[in-house]
Amino acid sequence: MRKADYILIIFLIVISAVSFFFMVQKSEEAEHKYASIKIDGIEVKRIFFSKETIGKIYVIESEYGKNVVEMDKDRVHIIEASCPDKLDVKQGYITRPGEIIVCLPNHLTVEIVEDHSSEEVDIVGR
Repeated sequence: MRKADYILIIFLIVISAVSFFFMVQKSEEAEHKYASIKIDGIEVKRIFFSKETIGKIYVIESEYGKNVVEMDKDRVHIIEASCPDKLDVKQGYITRPGEIIVCLPNHLTVEIVEDHSSEEVDIVGR
């Protein structure tokens, strides 16, 4: 390998790291995000992150079992579940849009979603 090859590799690594950093920053700075709680794919609760929801606990009960969800300033986690393995409790907090907690025995998912409904959309007609 020549000196130019090393320079090209270093350049590509730096560009990749910078791109990754900006993508993570953008997803963490999402202004309008909420936790979507679903059972069997049907949303049963939508909780927007705000000062009022900090420390709030939501009990989600269904025919499959019970889960207790705790909200924080910009993150959410499950603190209690009736499932036998408790993998959803062990997963811990999720903070970025697209992250999800799944409890298969209780058919429950908790996902952080970025709300785009308040953004303006340009539509180009034909």
